[in-house]
Amino acid sequence: MYMLRFFPSRTLALYMARMFLLRSFAILAALVLVLQTLDLLGESGNILAHPGNGDAALWHYVTLRLPQIVARFLPFSVLLGTLVTFVTLNQNSEVISMKAAGASAHQILAPLVVASIGIAATSFVFNERVVVRSTETLNAWQDADYGAIPPDRGIVRNVWVRDGDDLIEAQAAGGRGSGTRLRGVRIFERDGGRLVSILRADRGQPEGDAWRLSTARRFDVTTGKLSDAGSPLVAKEVKPEQFTLASVSPDEKSLGALRLAIADLSAAGRPVGALEAGWWHKIAGPLSSILMPLLGSVAAFGLARSGLLFVRAVIGMVLGFAYFVADNFALAMGNLGAYPPFLAAWAPFILFFLIGEAVLIRSEE
Repeated sequence: MYMLRFFPSRTLALYMARMFLLRSFAILAALVLVLQTLDLLGESGNILAHPGNGDAALWHYVTLRLPQIVARFLPFSVLLGTLVTFVTLNQNSEVISMKAAGASAHQILAPLVVASIGIAATSFVFNERVVVRSTETLNAWQDADYGAIPPDRGIVRNVWVRDGDDLIEAQAAGGRGSGTRLRGVRIFERDGGRLVSILRADRGQPEGDAWRLSTARRFDVTTGKLSDAGSPLVAKEVKPEQFTLASVSPDEKSLGALRLAIADLSAAGRPVGALEAGWWHKIAGPLSSILMPLLGSVAAFGLARSGLLFVRAVIGMVLGFAYFVADNFALAMGNLGAYPPFLAAWAPFILFFLIGEAVLIRSEE
C-alpha cells in the first residue's frame, strides 16, 4: 500500500516542497538582482540621454523590465532550486532514508512536481496579466527614445501598405474591421513605377471594399500643383487588417488577444505560422517548470560518498540547459516556417519529458 501512495507522507511532502520553493525563489531573487543591475547599467545612458529623464525614469524602467527578467529566468531558478534541494537531501542521506522506508523515486519526486505545477500556473497568470503589458509599454517607450509615450495606446503607427503599383502610408491606424480608422493618409500614386501624384487626406475609413478619404488634396508631380480632391473612394480590395495588424508581436499580446489577431491575419491571407508557434509557446513555456524537477532528479539518487554527486548535479544541469537550447532552437525554426507551429512549441517539452522519465526509471532500478 505504501508504494501505491502518490506522496510518501504528508509531513515529508510538505518538508520537501517547502525546501524546494524556498531555494528556487531565493535563487530567482539573486539572479534577478544581478541581471537587473547589469541591464540597468547598460541602458541607463540611453534613458538619461532624453531631456528631463532622471532617477524616476530609471526606476520606471526597472518596473517595466523586471517582469520580463523574472519570466525568462524562472525556469532556470526552478532547475537550480531542484539541484540544490536534491544535493542537500542526498548529502544528508535523507534520500537513502526515504528509499529505505519504501518510497519509490517517483514518490520522492512527487512533492517537487506538484510544487512546480503551482509555479507553472503562477507563471502563466503572471505572463498574461503583467509581462505582456510591461513588454508592450517598454517597447513603446523605447520606440519613443525613452520620451513621452503617445497617449492613444493600441494604435499602430507609420503603417505602409501596397495597393497594386501604389503605396499607402498611414501615420496611425486603429480599430477593427469596419470600425478601422486611418489618420494622416498619403497615397503615392504611381504608373509603371514612376511617381505621378501624391494624395493626402486627414482621415480614412472603410466603405464597402474600398476606403473613403476625407478632406483629400492631390499634389501633381508633373505640374507641381496642389488641388482639392474632395472625398474620393480609393484602395479597393485593401483590407483593414493590412493596416491594424501590420506588426503583431506575441510577446505583447495575451493568449486571447493573440488568437484574435491570428484569426484576423489568417482571414486577410497573411502568414501566421510564427504567431501560432508563439501562441502555443505561451502555454508550453510556463510548463517547462514542471520538467525541471524531473531533469534535475538525477542528482537525488546515488550514494553521496561515492564521489559522483557533483557529476550527477552537473548532468542534471546539462539536461536542463539542453532543454532551453532545444526549446529556443525549435521556436526559431517555427518562426522561420521550418517546423509546424505545434511541433515547434511542444516537441522539446515532450522529448525532454521522455528523457527525464528514462533517467528517473533508470535511477530507480
